[in-house]
Amino acid sequence: MTPVILRVATCGLLCGCLPVAGAAGLIDDSKLKLQLRNVYFNENFRDEQGMSARAAANAKSERVEWAQGALLDYQSGFTSGTLGLGVDALGLLGVRLDSGRGRSGTGLLPMHDDGRAADEFSSAGFTAKARLGKTVVRHGTLLPKLPVLVHNDARLLPQTFQGTQLTSTDIDGLAFTAGRLERFKQRDSADSTGLYADGYAGPESGDFSFAGADYALGKGLRISLYQGQLDDFYRQRYLGLVHELPIGAGVLTTDLRYFQSRDHGAGYTGSLDNHMYSGQLAYSLAGHTFGAGYQVLDGQGGLPYVSGATVYSFSNVGIGKFIEEDEKTWMASYAYNFAAAGVPGLTFMARYLSGDNGRSGENGLAEWERDMELAYVVQAGPAKGLGVKLRNYVYRSDFARGRDSNRIYLTYDIAIW
Repeated sequence: MTPVILRVATCGLLCGCLPVAGAAGLIDDSKLKLQLRNVYFNENFRDEQGMSARAAANAKSERVEWAQGALLDYQSGFTSGTLGLGVDALGLLGVRLDSGRGRSGTGLLPMHDDGRAADEFSSAGFTAKARLGKTVVRHGTLLPKLPVLVHNDARLLPQTFQGTQLTSTDIDGLAFTAGRLERFKQRDSADSTGLYADGYAGPESGDFSFAGADYALGKGLRISLYQGQLDDFYRQRYLGLVHELPIGAGVLTTDLRYFQSRDHGAGYTGSLDNHMYSGQLAYSLAGHTFGAGYQVLDGQGGLPYVSGATVYSFSNVGIGKFIEEDEKTWMASYAYNFAAAGVPGLTFMARYLSGDNGRSGENGLAEWERDMELAYVVQAGPAKGLGVKLRNYVYRSDFARGRDSNRIYLTYDIAIW
């Protein structure tokens, strides 16, 4: 079947519920992409800090899994006319290549009750959408990427959400978004459940509503203001400021972030009144980027977030998150883009974080992490889009188990049309 015939057939199947009149843009502007992901995880635990003797005796000494994933992403165009209509679809498949009951639990694959990883898991999602001017409403499967909620895509398959989201760029320099989410699927599950806060193990759940905007105040200056609320768990406000300043031949980027979090309604995760202040400076010059930052949590409780999601924080790194109650963290990083040396597609990154005074207490608790990543994406030829990423993470803590983690990602992006 030729790409043109396949395109028409796919659009016909997905968009049969839409009006035929004005459907040319629906097909002509559509995109279909397949991404293949081959992921290998090897994590070795180095201690049993913070665990009871019984738990330590039954704890795994390592977690090792290898899996193949596939993401089929279809995005239609919009029908012509004042009100444009369209539909998107997302198909996800994960297949176990290697695992074992004593080595499962990396987050790549679902686990059965007996501790064994599933042979495979899959899911599909559809999203209806409508466009009026530069305002788009989407309803169905969503992948939110907001300061108050970032979907997790750090394993084999992404975490997905169900709900409604509006985005608008009708006003120059202003990007506004609002919406409500009712259910989600974790990155290693095909089951849809209600939303709940990370660390909560009870039966309750709540909807997540959000609204916010990003506004360009001028060249090189952007401010962000958002609010998110997980009903009966917490309410969170965010204020961010990003400024880019040319200095010499390079650019200095200042990134400041503030979160205010409080319990909401029934407060299923307990009392909460937390402030998190963080800032990072990064100077980029001739392919090099040097970064340094500092983060402080103040008040009752740590930073709350939706279970399984990625935290919009400089400290949400390979293993640790560094968002415990009263924790103070400093961080340093270095990255190099080898395109500056004539090797486009090759990049390197290293960072170090050290947090202390976590969870309050007389002595305070501490943790640190060192991460390194080396990645390459083929830029041209038959293998264009083929990428490999090597990650090495080392984490130590006096309130959680230390880990040495090695991860290999092989990805291949194929634009079918």
